[in-house]
Amino acid sequence: MPNLEETYDIVVVGAGHAGCEAALAAARLGLETIMFTVSVDSIALMPCNPNVGGSSKGHLVRELDALGGEMGKNIDKTFIQSKMLNESKGPAVHSLRAQADKQEYSREMRRTLENTDHLTIRQAEVSDIIVEDGRITGVKTYSGAVYHAGAVVLATGTYLKARCIYGDVSNPTGPNGLQAANHLTDSLKEHGVEMFRFKTGTPARVDKRSIDFSKMEEQFGDERVVPFSFTTDPESIQKDQVSCWLTYTNEKTHEIIRANLDRSPLFSGAIEGTGPRYCPSIEDKVVKFPDKNRHQLFVEPEGLYTNEMYLGGMSSSLPEDVQYAMYRTVPGLENVKIVRNAYAIEYDCINSRQLKATLEFKNIEGLFSGGQFNGSSGYEEAAVQGFMAGVNASMKVLGREPYVLDRSQAYIGVLIDDLVTKENHEPYRMMTSRAEYRLLLRQDNADLRLTEIGHDIGLISDERYEKLLEKEKMIEKEISRLEQTTIGANRVIQEFLEKNNSTLLKSGSTLAELVKRPELDYDKLAEIDPDRVKLPDDVIEQVNINLKYDGYIRRQKQQVSQFKKLESKKLDVNFDYSTVQGLRKEAVQKLNSYKPMSVGQAGRISGVSPADISVLLVHLFH
Repeated sequence: MPNLEETYDIVVVGAGHAGCEAALAAARLGLETIMFTVSVDSIALMPCNPNVGGSSKGHLVRELDALGGEMGKNIDKTFIQSKMLNESKGPAVHSLRAQADKQEYSREMRRTLENTDHLTIRQAEVSDIIVEDGRITGVKTYSGAVYHAGAVVLATGTYLKARCIYGDVSNPTGPNGLQAANHLTDSLKEHGVEMFRFKTGTPARVDKRSIDFSKMEEQFGDERVVPFSFTTDPESIQKDQVSCWLTYTNEKTHEIIRANLDRSPLFSGAIEGTGPRYCPSIEDKVVKFPDKNRHQLFVEPEGLYTNEMYLGGMSSSLPEDVQYAMYRTVPGLENVKIVRNAYAIEYDCINSRQLKATLEFKNIEGLFSGGQFNGSSGYEEAAVQGFMAGVNASMKVLGREPYVLDRSQAYIGVLIDDLVTKENHEPYRMMTSRAEYRLLLRQDNADLRLTEIGHDIGLISDERYEKLLEKEKMIEKEISRLEQTTIGANRVIQEFLEKNNSTLLKSGSTLAELVKRPELDYDKLAEIDPDRVKLPDDVIEQVNINLKYDGYIRRQKQQVSQFKKLESKKLDVNFDYSTVQGLRKEAVQKLNSYKPMSVGQAGRISGVSPADISVLLVHLFH
């Protein structure tokens, strides 16, 4: 009996946050795309925390939106609480975070996918990749069906050979008890793909009716909600929001955990996978921070139509009797009922240093990879990688140049560069501190940085691009007006300055100089600036930030121009570094193994020193 055989331009394996973005990008570029999932019910599933965004992750979602991705639009439609984090700090670290209605988020994303032209959704397990002469030609499913393709994107998340573990219970399933994908790993290994075993964990979900909220601190959303997507009308999303709650563990909680560490698979050796350092289990926190007598616990609703609550900050793999004992020591959870146990999940992922900066495998042409399968953690990190992998797979099929965002252009650039050049021995998580140029890479200017690229790719409409150009003009024009408008030290001005606790003028000043004063801003100057015209809020925000941080921004732009010089010095990926005299052995080994695309990237490889880069520059460019 012959097996089913079909041909597509692009095959996407996986339908989590990475798979969704990859498939949408390819289909919207007009390529016939098929997306495989082990269960159609798991499309855009949020198997862990019920939120999108947060510190630095909010930046990623904004950047994705500016390029033409879907996550920002989807969370704007389905959020139940929204909050701008770090508002007391500078604009570089402001980050938007929204609580999602998990079921609605998944349902709405599925609706978008199902109604996208050129996109086919298929429930089947992909078991093999088909490679001929070093190039991918398609995939095979467990049933034996063959799907030929011009390019393939792997976005398998935490499903490959997954097992969920708590205490001595070990289930060979994917997240939330969904079917694991047990066959693809062997095929990848046969084709020389190096695999790692990572793990992550999730806390218990509990019944809202069993919680005493009077013992917890209520956490409210922002009065004025800021959307994630630059295309969402802010007025359309002002709505009643649900509350989250804050409580804390205590010494009694920690005693129970310490007394049962021998029963934790994390400490007994039953789990081989490496977990995320920046999202540790409660057992990890208690062991690593013995001096801390309490840890925060956020109680967050999983949605509007369920009583399940998520216990953020207390993920665990302890046995269920210990879970009950420790959770019930927390104020407000004394009588808590668990709906789903906390568990750790262990899964296969790749060593991401096998990828080019385009997210294409170095050794298998046309095979791309995105998301947690690349050894990262988090929905947002997954989504942006899936998008870039989908875009570059499409460019491959269309015969166009690939798109690589560098570290000075986007957090997405920082994330992917770190994955492909640094040794990651644990799931990688994005943080603002990882971005050297974070004053330039703010979430508020993601559209100004990246919409042009999204338009160039073909995923941003002409109309949206025209609006951006109009916004740029308004910002430039207003900054120019403020820099050219001089005011004298007259009585009205001096009274205004005195009222705002600002130093009085000795001579004339421009309005721009006054905006730069810490105690003043663009809005406050309205009463002494009669010539100003009404501008949109997002334009005012840019005018204010650009003037206030002018000196810092200029300095960072100089650093970027130095960085760009080294990035522009391209390297031949087939170059043999053992021919360069004066390079240390370790550097030769690392450079030959990584095959960097530029001198800048070579300099970021661990084990390659500044002295090695100097030798390289002399050898290749003199």
